[in-house]
Amino acid sequence: MTLHQRQTATAGAAVPAVARPDTPAHIIASDAEAIAVAERLAADFVKGASERDRERIWPVKELDAFSQSGLWSINVPKAFGGPEVSYATLSRVIEIISAADSSIGQIAQNHLGVVAAIRTVSDEAQQKLLFGEVLKGVRFGNAFSEFGSKRAADFETTFTDHGDHVVVNGRKFYSSGALLAHLVPIVALDQEGRAWYAIAERDAPGLTVIDDWTSFGQRTTLSGTVILENVKVPKTHLVPGYKGYEVPTADGAIFQIIQVAVDAGIAKAAIDETIDFVRTKSRAWVDSGQEHAWQDPYTIQAVGDLTLRLHAAQAILEKAGLAIDRAVADPNADTVAEAQIVTAQAKVLSTEVAIAATNKLFELSGTRSTLSEHNLDRHWRNARTHTLHDPVRWKYAILGNYFLNGEKPPLHAWS
Repeated sequence: MTLHQRQTATAGAAVPAVARPDTPAHIIASDAEAIAVAERLAADFVKGASERDRERIWPVKELDAFSQSGLWSINVPKAFGGPEVSYATLSRVIEIISAADSSIGQIAQNHLGVVAAIRTVSDEAQQKLLFGEVLKGVRFGNAFSEFGSKRAADFETTFTDHGDHVVVNGRKFYSSGALLAHLVPIVALDQEGRAWYAIAERDAPGLTVIDDWTSFGQRTTLSGTVILENVKVPKTHLVPGYKGYEVPTADGAIFQIIQVAVDAGIAKAAIDETIDFVRTKSRAWVDSGQEHAWQDPYTIQAVGDLTLRLHAAQAILEKAGLAIDRAVADPNADTVAEAQIVTAQAKVLSTEVAIAATNKLFELSGTRSTLSEHNLDRHWRNARTHTLHDPVRWKYAILGNYFLNGEKPPLHAWS
């Protein structure tokens, strides 16, 4: 059985590592090219998205095309040979890919976040080494969160110092992208309780990734349990991630804006599906007096409302990307807080429109839209799953405290 045929029936097993690419990845030349490449890939990714969700087929060739396209290095700084596109462009890229297949969009999120963190906290030698890998097409997975910890930011995974390398022990879950990664950044604590990214080879002895992701949504994000038993990581690959939150930096907002873009993509997909279904398959309601479902005034109003809300989310998402650009260029308490606040606003709007659009899809399309042959419930399942990443109710609190009391948001990866 090849990797792309691996399905739920084979879940629960340890998964072997994949080889690194044998040809260098493309380097994106401009923001405009990044958008054009994303649109080209999305047109291909959408064709098998429903089947991949239904059968839990891993997007192997799609992921290879994605990372080799150059889109996985778009936030590598120009000083190291990267495109360094605007974060408004980066978020647009993730939105476009996620509208085609939100699982594929999510796979890239932690990779891009780690690239940003390396820019913030690594010294020049480490940046040159790790950015060089990214530019070749090497994919970072992630081994950040833990299943049984008291809070999301609590970690029990630790490392010990052994001279030129460290040894990592622990257990992780919610490890999007780890199954088919080439390198796995592991959040691990030192003896002082500080969190580092220990970036291990995917096939490092003692590193095991288990295919046990059973969520009803985002089913092919290549996530699962990561077991770490005396995993050696050279200090060249030990990134002091904690430094990104000791002082104001854009790192948290960057992790967040990618989450926002995934949800905006899901909303866009659901609205597009609604329009297509209503115009081609739905029947007019008996009391409407209309010949076609797309003439129903209540349906017209609802689609207008959803589209308006999506466009508002997209506008704030773009504004957030530009605010992040300013915070990256000049990180201080004010620019970072602005980036966090605008990103939080985008997070609220994208979450709410994603949930609303995936619900309205069925209300407006009618009973036949629930037939399993259409698999339209994948959009609701994906929206409901991905928007749980961090609770929007806390975004409202952050926004209220900022605007009412002048209190800046906390500095961490969820803010």
